Amino acid sequence: MPREGTGPDFIEALARGLEVITAFRPRQPVMTLTDVAGATGLARPTARRILLTLAELGYVRQQDNGFALTPRVLDLGVAYTRSMGLWDVARPHLEWLVERTNESCSIAQLDGSDIVYVARVSVPKVVALVVQIGTRFPALPTSLGKVLLAALPPEEAARVVAEPGRSGLDPVWRPERGEWEAELREVRARGWAMTDEQLARGIRSVAAPLRDGSGRVIASVNVNAHAAETPADVLVNDYLPLLLQAAGEISLDFARLETAPHTVRRPETKLPNDTSPAPI
Repeated sequence: MPREGTGPDFIEALARGLEVITAFRPRQPVMTLTDVAGATGLARPTARRILLTLAELGYVRQQDNGFALTPRVLDLGVAYTRSMGLWDVARPHLEWLVERTNESCSIAQLDGSDIVYVARVSVPKVVALVVQIGTRFPALPTSLGKVLLAALPPEEAARVVAEPGRSGLDPVWRPERGEWEAELREVRARGWAMTDEQLARGIRSVAAPLRDGSGRVIASVNVNAHAAETPADVLVNDYLPLLLQAAGEISLDFARLETAPHTVRRPETKLPNDTSPAPI
C-alpha cells in the first residue's frame, strides 16, 4: 500500500490522501466514512480528516449519505496529459482515423502490468466494457499493451508481466510465459499487435507504437471494433494501414514538438471527457 513507503522523504499524509481518492470505484460513486475506512485500512478519524480536507480543497463533496468525488479530480490526470503534450499532437490524427474507420481509437501507456488510457476519440457503440480517460486494463491481453510490452527488453517485459495488476478485470486470455513471449516476439518483428476477444468476448483491436524523436516507444494507439460487426480481415487489411499512417504522423509531430523552443506555448485544448461504452 502507498503508506508503506520508506525513506526520510516519504510523506505519509500525502500517500493517505491519494489512497482515499483512489478508493472510489466504478459503480460506487458515493462512499460512507465506514466504506472509505474499510477500503483503505485507515482508522475512521484519520479517514474523516482526509475526506474533510479533500472537501475543502474541492476534490470531494459531502452528500447526505456519504462522500463523492468532484470533477476537479480530473485535473490530476489532465495535468499529466497536458504536460506531455501528447493529446494536443494526437487529437487531429485520432479524429481523422475515427472518421475513416467509424471505430473508436485510443492511446494508452504502460503502468506496471496494466495499460492506462490517456487519450481517446470514440463512436457510440454498445459493448461489454466502458472505456474513458484513466481506465486501466491488464496489458497482456490488449493490443495496446502488447505493443508496449514488446518495446521492452524481454527480461524487463517478464518482470512487468509478473507484477500484480490493479484493473480488477479477469481477462479471457491467460497464457503461460512461453505463449505470451512468442506473441511479443511476433509483435516486435511485424511492428504492430492484434487482440481478438482476448480481453473480453466481442472485442478485437489492432495497435501500433507511438515514438518520440529518439525512436523510443512512449505510448500505443489502436483501432478497436466489435467482433460481431467488424471481421478480423477488415481490421487488418483495411484499418491497419490507416492506423500505421496515423501512428507515424503522431510520432513525427511529437518529435517536432520535442525540438520546438520551450518558450512557444501550445494553445489550450480541452481534454475529452468521454465516458461512452466502447471496446478496447
